[in-house]
Amino acid sequence: MRFMAALSTKMLTDNMLLSVFFLTGALAACSDDSHLFITAPLEIEALSGSCLQIPCNFSAGPGKTFDGSRTTFGVWIKNDHRFKSYPRNVIFNSGQTVNTYPMNITGNLSQNDCTTLFSSLITTYLDKYFFRIENGPFSETAFCDPVQITVKDSPPSPRIEISGELKEKESVTITCSAFTPCPHSPPKLTWNLQQDARNNIEENADRTFTTKIQTTITLSDKHDGYNITCSSNYSVNEGQNAKSAEEKVTLSVPYAPKDTSVRISPSGSVSPGSWVNLTCSSRAKPAANFTWFNISKDGPMKVSEGDFYSFNVTDGGVYHCVATNDLGNQTSEIHLTIKAGPEMPHESFQWGAILGGMFGIIVLICLVVCVCILVSLKWFQLTIPTPQQTRVGKF
Repeated sequence: MRFMAALSTKMLTDNMLLSVFFLTGALAACSDDSHLFITAPLEIEALSGSCLQIPCNFSAGPGKTFDGSRTTFGVWIKNDHRFKSYPRNVIFNSGQTVNTYPMNITGNLSQNDCTTLFSSLITTYLDKYFFRIENGPFSETAFCDPVQITVKDSPPSPRIEISGELKEKESVTITCSAFTPCPHSPPKLTWNLQQDARNNIEENADRTFTTKIQTTITLSDKHDGYNITCSSNYSVNEGQNAKSAEEKVTLSVPYAPKDTSVRISPSGSVSPGSWVNLTCSSRAKPAANFTWFNISKDGPMKVSEGDFYSFNVTDGGVYHCVATNDLGNQTSEIHLTIKAGPEMPHESFQWGAILGGMFGIIVLICLVVCVCILVSLKWFQLTIPTPQQTRVGKF
């Protein structure tokens, strides 16, 4: 088993070294044998029915000289650069009036510019293409720099990019871009962020082109969950038809608590000694944490945490629910009212007191009068002699 593992490892190592050897040798051979090099994208994607611009510049290899003053022709060869063995692979020659493929070299060959416009592409044009220069004694093919062209029936979806931090109150720049294989017939971009957005065509580092629309917005909680939709519309077949693609991005915008409110159960006034349930709710992203405060004469006093607070009522007062997340907080309050027992009206109480006082005074007077009468009667009885006393006196 160990022998087999070691053998497998050795074979893998040998294969890797062999691959590196052949790859390095092939590149070295390509560099030594080629006398013409071009600067162009390695791969280009095109849309059937539309055109394709191939950005291209060429240069002579070491020891070779290109004379731009001479008459120069540009040639495009497909699939295999050995055109002498496969003459049908030559699909375009700027020196001929009739060519197999609808191509045209728009660059100035005398200035080493081999930029080419490929018109009315069809899917069968998918292939590898080699460029060749015929400049008198300097006639060479850039077989080290093939251009792979892919032709598709449907355009790729545009790309939506957002630069900036996605959160409430932040300004972000939103860009929608679409590949533009043919700047002579660019796509038309539209989206739901603004009407009649200005389309700008920008050249990329590899000299290909991109069409863009752009806008800047200040984010709010209303943008959370908002769908940005961007569409690209391409004119094909010389304007007779159109092909389109669409991209959609949903915004996720964090925001501070909003619409914070408190609900009480049972509602209305409550009786002392009964239980009260307070529930706090808020709209926030990320979700809010809740803290309850009782507002006393000494200031706010924390009484509970969480969206639900239940307690036994002793007296009324004001309760605050504070909803908090990383972006801010919001407070909602509720006034707790206690049911009172039946009371006499203030004025009735005053009249009752007055009448009660008067009644007491009258009773007191009556008692005094009664006492005085009783005392007087007693004294009268003591001062008037009885009939028996009168008879004794006469004798």
